[in-house]
Parts: sequence; structure tokens; C-alpha cells
Amino acid sequence: MEKNLNKTDRTVDHRLLDTAHFELIEFFPYLVRVYYRSVSEAVSRIYSERYGLTTSEWRTMAVLGPITTLSASEIVERSSMDKVNVSRAIKGLQQAGFLRRDIDGQDKRRAVLRLTEKGSEAFAVLSPLVKQVEEDLLVGLSKQERTTLLSLMERVRSNAKTLGCLNNSCK
Repeated sequence: MEKNLNKTDRTVDHRLLDTAHFELIEFFPYLVRVYYRSVSEAVSRIYSERYGLTTSEWRTMAVLGPITTLSASEIVERSSMDKVNVSRAIKGLQQAGFLRRDIDGQDKRRAVLRLTEKGSEAFAVLSPLVKQVEEDLLVGLSKQERTTLLSLMERVRSNAKTLGCLNNSCK
């Protein structure tokens, strides 16, 4: 049974207030964090060991990789990172010679970012390696189970976004 959350549906199930039965290792938000760290560490080894990239730098590179040019704000929109992390990632990638900033040819007020030849080569090396890690993480799951997993993850994300909106923090 699915429950739709809205601003008027804020009743508390008093059975949930019994703190004597709270186990952190069974608490879903905690488990998500544990899974996130394990998955992130497995993937980050690839780009950090080979190119010294941070997670934010890799995400920025991954967003730019298949696209010709983007602005910093477009990277923020597509990466699930905030402006500060994107700004630091851009600076780090520029210093490493992986990224360059140009003025948009059509709108001189807009700066666009693109991978350099060195950045494109690194992305071409890293992409299949991180895809292999993804495959290794999902080994033993059927195609249907993978589809179900992604669907369930999206549903939880949607619920979390709805809860954020209920607390006036919609984005």
C-alpha cells in the first residue's frame, strides 16, 4: 500500500515513539549512508588512484564528458552537487589541465566549461573502468532485479524530496 505524503498528512504513529526498540543498524537512513560509502569508495578508487581526482572532480568530469560545453550552473543542475563543490571541482580540474573555461561564442556574459584533450583522454580511460565497477557491484542481480532496485531507489528519493518540501526546503 503506497502512502502519498502531503502537507495535511502529518499525523504521528505513536508506536514509532518507543525509543527502546531503536536500532541504528536497522535504521534505513543509516543503512543508506553505509551503502553509499561502500559504493562510493569502490568507485572512487578508480579515479583517485589513476588521476588523483576527488569525487566532485570526477562527477564534474562525468557530467561534461559526453557533452561539448556546459556552464557551472548547468553542472550543478546535472550533478547533485552544490555550487561550492562544483566551483572547487572546476578549479581543481583546471589546475590539473583537465578542464578549460571559455567565453560562450553566442553570449559573451556566459562562461562555458569543456574538457581539454587531456581531460577527454582521462574520461575515455575512466568511463569503462567505473562502468566495470558498477557491473561488479551489481553482480548476481538479474536484469529484473536491477530494474526493481532502481525503481525502488527512485521511489525513496521521491518520498525524501516530498518530505523536504513538507519542511519548506524544496529545490
